[in-house]
Amino acid sequence: MKEKVIIYGKDTCPYTNAARDDYAKKGYEVVYHNVKASPEKMEEMLKWSKGAHQVPVIVEGGMVTLGFGGT
Repeated sequence: MKEKVIIYGKDTCPYTNAARDDYAKKGYEVVYHNVKASPEKMEEMLKWSKGAHQVPVIVEGGMVTLGFGGT
């Protein structure tokens, strides 16, 4: 079974897109939520990020990472 990672971000964010690509290449099941298209997902993201409006927000195994600089 693949490990799952949840990524909250924006389609126009290069760091969000890099995170999605990188995790997918490493074999993760990537669940992506575009926070610009869904107010509900924006609220979820803000709960995970403790109110930070920074993308991407990456949730992996209950651990939260703000931003992306490579895995």
